[in-house]
Amino acid sequence: MTTQFPPGPVSGPYVYPERSYPTYPTYPPYGYAEQPPAPPTAPARPKSGPGAGKIVALLAGAGVVALMAGTVGGAVGYVVARETLPQTAASSAGLLPGSPSAVPGSIADIAARVQPAVVQLNVTDSAGGGTGSGFVISEDGYIVTNNHVAGVAADGGSIEVSFSDGSTATGTLIGANAGYDLAVVKVDKTNLPTVPLGSSDGLKVGDAVIAVGSPLGLAGTVTSGIVSALNRPVTAGGESGASGETAFIDAIQTDAAINPGNSGGPLLNGDGAVIGVNSAIASLGASAGSQAGSIGLGFAIPIDTAKRVVNEIIKTGSSSTPIIGVSLDTEYTGDGARIGEVTAGGGAEQAGLAAGDVIVAIDGDPIADSTDLVVSVRAKAPGDTVTVTVERGGQSVDLPVTLGSTTS
Repeated sequence: MTTQFPPGPVSGPYVYPERSYPTYPTYPPYGYAEQPPAPPTAPARPKSGPGAGKIVALLAGAGVVALMAGTVGGAVGYVVARETLPQTAASSAGLLPGSPSAVPGSIADIAARVQPAVVQLNVTDSAGGGTGSGFVISEDGYIVTNNHVAGVAADGGSIEVSFSDGSTATGTLIGANAGYDLAVVKVDKTNLPTVPLGSSDGLKVGDAVIAVGSPLGLAGTVTSGIVSALNRPVTAGGESGASGETAFIDAIQTDAAINPGNSGGPLLNGDGAVIGVNSAIASLGASAGSQAGSIGLGFAIPIDTAKRVVNEIIKTGSSSTPIIGVSLDTEYTGDGARIGEVTAGGGAEQAGLAAGDVIVAIDGDPIADSTDLVVSVRAKAPGDTVTVTVERGGQSVDLPVTLGSTTS
């Protein structure tokens, strides 16, 4: 049995929290242009309103993974990662008794600088409404958020954007890519404060982080933590709703407190620059009709990936997703991902990949299974050339593959 690459969500004990306070409709399923029939699905994420959805995250070990917002998404959570901490974390953050509360580079300083560029999104559609968050990246009003936060506005919904100074504006959905759980909203305002975009490439496990947002509707909430892990393969979505698509995220994991209502907000480094977009959490004890909460396992979309998708949306209203050009054998249970069929004319065929080959690495990074393969490919860009390592007839073969694309 074969299924088109990439596959659907992987089953597991993963569910996602709903949207922000006071109501928590969950966000709709994800899908993909090349998505095959999904394998057994994970338990549905709790929902408290119509049109809600779920997210499924693929993580090693047990845990319940929950998305931070619902159909219209949860409010923003911010995380600021300190890559270097002078002296002690407490003193540099201005936490010692009698220390200044706004020492340059401290949590207080960063929060004060970024809060004016962080917004709350109040999104409504025929199924109801909810709140989420985003961050302003240009003075003329472009705002980045999650697809599961703002995506439903594409079907006749509305978006109201609330700023930290108490003003509001009507938001317009410019475009979204459900496969990356990203969306861009535009307001008709000028001279807006912005938050700079950094790079996620140099992140290291242990880098300190700060989150600022509106968990449960509590605007301006600031939390802090560290980068707990990198390159976590997380899948989200797979239900009916805003997009009907599954997101595959090569996620940054953090223990900064992120709760329902935090989705769509920036993950920041010690310079106050965005290094990720918060999208999902893992949570224990969530069940139908209940609300999952933070247990210190949050996940963000790396900003280096987000920048490409966001820039394409701003320029064209849509964005591209990289593909290898194969279908995968869903009955294969060994290590790696076995090719079922090769798409005619695609990058895989041109590189010499064949049905029956087992992909075990991309650019030297091991591939555990089909979901790991999808996440690894989506961390690249269309047109990139990657080295695909396959096992064929008992031998290991390296083949350069130029990635194709599909448009969302």
